[in-house]
Parts: sequence; structure tokens; C-alpha cells
Amino acid sequence: MTRSRESRVLILDAAERLFAERGFDATPTAAIAGSAGVPKGLLFYYFPTKTDLLRALVGERLELDPIDTTALIARGDPARALLNVSRVLHRLQQESAVRRVIVWREQRTHPEVHASLREYRRQMQNLVEQVLRASILHPIATRRLRAAATAWVAVITTPTLHDHIETDTGTARIPSETDTDAADPADLPTLADLISAGLRDPAA
Repeated sequence: MTRSRESRVLILDAAERLFAERGFDATPTAAIAGSAGVPKGLLFYYFPTKTDLLRALVGERLELDPIDTTALIARGDPARALLNVSRVLHRLQQESAVRRVIVWREQRTHPEVHASLREYRRQMQNLVEQVLRASILHPIATRRLRAAATAWVAVITTPTLHDHIETDTGTARIPSETDTDAADPADLPTLADLISAGLRDPAA
């Protein structure tokens, strides 16, 4: 990696860490440059505005990488397939502050982040739909698969309500690492069964 490329990555790493900890509005560019160990002028060379930095961070670190679905398929058991996918997506969420915290919080005030989040969820829905299609043994309408995939992605990714609670001072509470879990893991098997019930063969 060239020194120029390394500096840019250091800036993005620092921005990801600080935006997750403090929020976008509460993070000055000077703090990002200091955390990255680069001059503030270099930060502005790569990212003329803080919004440009947020846009680059989300654009480069949100997209879902290709996932091998072979081990996720559970032929004849769509509920198990949903749980298999949830484990992979949960791991990916926890590995990235962009996926875990930043996009869910900043999408409310930044249209470009909202658009990226919509695309990210579409990618996840496509993954769930692909795994479900390979797991179900009977013919099934695409619209039913799509509805099930949309519901499952909502179950496993939508932030919990307390992410949006305001403090007495009017400052948004900073989520912890587990705040973006939408459902108790113990409830996931039951929820998977409920969603899978709508995918059963009507002729059976």
C-alpha cells in the first residue's frame, strides 16, 4: 500500500471509529485527523467536507461482499436456512461499525446514507431470497419469497427503539455494540418458524 493510500485508509478508519462513538455531528474533523495521525490539511485534500468523508466511508464500507451460500442452504427446512443466514449477517454487522451503528443513525439526516442503506438491505434481501429458494423443495411464487426475505432482514437488522432515545440534554444516546440487534437471539427460531409458515406448499 502506498503512503498516500495508507493515509486515506487511516482517515477512514478514524472516522469510522469516532462517528460510531460520538456521532457524525459531534465529531470535529480535527479529532479525526488527530486520531488518524495526519495533518488536517491532508484530510481535506482527500475529503473536502466532513459529509464527503461520511459519503466515502459508507460507500466503500457498507456494500455486502460476495457470500458463499452453499453452507447456508437447508433443503426442506427454510426456518433453519433463515437462521443460517442470520448468523452470517450478524457477524458481518458486528465486524463493521459502519454496518452496526453509523448507517442506522446517520440515515435519518443524510439522504445519501439513507440511499446506501436501502441498497445494502436490498443486497441482504437478495441473499436471503437466494438461500430460501434453494432450501424450499416445492415451487413457490417469487413474490412470496421476496416478502419472506424482506421480513427476515427487518427482523435481524432494524435497530431497537432505544437507539433513538434522546438524553435530558437533547443529545442522542450513543448505541452500544449490541444495540442494533432487533430481536432477542432466543426469539429468532420462533420468528423463523412464523415466517417459514407462509412458505409452505399449499398442496401439502
